[in-house]
Amino acid sequence: MKRTILKFSFIALSVLMVMSCHDDLDQLPIDPDSVTEQDVFANANQAKGALAKLYASLALTGQQGPAGQPDISGIDEGFSQYTRMLYNLNELTTDHAVVGWGDPGLPDLHGMSWSSNNDFTEAMYYRLAQEVSFTNSFISNATLLTDPVVEQYIAEARFLRAFAYYNLMDLYGSVPLSTEISTDLPEQATRSEIFDFVEQELLDIQNTLGNDGSVEYGRVDEVAAWALLSKLYLNAEVFKGEARYNEAVEFSEKVINSTYSINTNDANGNGSAYDELFLADNNVNGAQNEFIFTLNFDGLQSQTFGGTTFLTHASIGGNMDALEYGVNSGWAGLRTTKSLVNKFDNSDEELNESFTTLSDWAIIGDATPNEWSAPDTDMYEVEANIYQLFVTLTDGQMKFRKDNSWDVNYGGTDGVLELNSSTNINVDAGRYLVTLDLTNDTYSLESIYNYLPDARAMFYTDGQSLEIEDIPPFEQGFAVTKFKNIDSNGNQGSDNTGNFVDTDYPVIRLPEIYLNYAEATLRGGNGNQATAISLINEIRERAYGNTNANITGSDLTLEFILDERSRELYWEGQRRTDLIRYNLFTTDGYLWPFKGDVQNGVSVPEYRTLFPIPNDLLSINPNLRQNEGY
Repeated sequence: MKRTILKFSFIALSVLMVMSCHDDLDQLPIDPDSVTEQDVFANANQAKGALAKLYASLALTGQQGPAGQPDISGIDEGFSQYTRMLYNLNELTTDHAVVGWGDPGLPDLHGMSWSSNNDFTEAMYYRLAQEVSFTNSFISNATLLTDPVVEQYIAEARFLRAFAYYNLMDLYGSVPLSTEISTDLPEQATRSEIFDFVEQELLDIQNTLGNDGSVEYGRVDEVAAWALLSKLYLNAEVFKGEARYNEAVEFSEKVINSTYSINTNDANGNGSAYDELFLADNNVNGAQNEFIFTLNFDGLQSQTFGGTTFLTHASIGGNMDALEYGVNSGWAGLRTTKSLVNKFDNSDEELNESFTTLSDWAIIGDATPNEWSAPDTDMYEVEANIYQLFVTLTDGQMKFRKDNSWDVNYGGTDGVLELNSSTNINVDAGRYLVTLDLTNDTYSLESIYNYLPDARAMFYTDGQSLEIEDIPPFEQGFAVTKFKNIDSNGNQGSDNTGNFVDTDYPVIRLPEIYLNYAEATLRGGNGNQATAISLINEIRERAYGNTNANITGSDLTLEFILDERSRELYWEGQRRTDLIRYNLFTTDGYLWPFKGDVQNGVSVPEYRTLFPIPNDLLSINPNLRQNEGY
């Protein structure tokens, strides 16, 4: 799929653009009038090429890659790519991210102060509207072919249309509903009506899509329909105003019982099978086994400044070496807040449980827990003459000493120890792994966050502060190293210039459905709690590499599931939807740094749970009404 479907026919692309010149959602594509639909839909094989564009239009942005002939005008082409906009609207507006760039309208997203003229909320609407337009055109023309396989292609197109409407419903609420080509100005359907349409489409096509696991990687099969229904029913109270948790459990179970499985292949041998999900060879390294719906990227064949190229480059800055992540430069934009970091938190005591031998060496000083008074804070012997301790320190000074006595002590500077020195070691406040190495007469204070036992905590901390006092400097906020353009053998992706990334983007993967099942069960669905616990422990065993962090029945709460979703799925376009479902997105029930554009966070008006309908469309179509508050 990565090498075939995404190498789509540019003729197919062009004709779909021609056929999209109608008012499905009042979308505004550019029209490269070049060929006719007869050229594309001459037979089933040609139709499959056109089907490729339906997938590719969610991954790419135009007709020549990465820029130059955009599908959508009025915004930088790279900005308009679907997953880049999904990140901006569903992650940047939450506790998961801030961005230091000042492009007009972008800081307003993490400040939750966007207007009805925001370029980014408009770009996402047009991108999804274009997908609806493309799919309607495809369905209309493919229906004329008699080859039986075309029925499956049409079902895939209907899935992609339902997926686009799922996003439109989630992000914008009530939107026009169009299923055929028309020049009439469409009426605005209610959010409930959009819900019903998506539900019925998915139920109708589930038996026409390819059987479980039978299609090429990157195309959807029947399991994708079940997975999207699982998501739809989990959010039914928000989308439709009625609980559908039994159905959420039912379709989650169908996915769970499918051939898809959690990846446990630690292909790069680093002790975790989680990071393989976000490497350049995630289409073959085992990660693909849990990918239910992906958008495929190739640094040579499908170039874009969105997708995982955006997520990888934009997350690199400060002291980070871009080459270690398989790219040629960092764009120094995206970081995360302490609210996400703290979800991986283990206390100093819990981390020190990994040590077994208490030593006669300790730390003392006004930076240490007991300041200059006894008792000293004891360290642990990890091997001969090497001592360590996880500890929270404050601004100040410290020294190492033996047996709570000044007879033998060490100070020092720049990592070098000085025996019985009058020089104290200067400390900046933070949480550290403190190491005393008497084999080399050195010491070190390393960020504790580099040693969290949960392998999903993928943060870069050197030179980065946990606290964010001012957003633009990249060094404020931890950097996220989740997406990389290196494969399981440490090799760079296929584009040797380092510009474009190979890593595929998992739109829906199996652990999300595990968490859907658990949450729907707790919210009253007819699932089994023991099964929910087992599913979550399967996720956590991969994260920790053992059963040490497994949960029991008393741990399984809705709050725990929300935090586990954050730990497992951060930066994958889920967070805003989750917070809205928990009534935490706009309220003061949960505050995070710069929520409401205030450093410590404030509540914002409830209407922010929806984005505005683009003003241009309101002026074109009098049938449309703007969302409340805009």
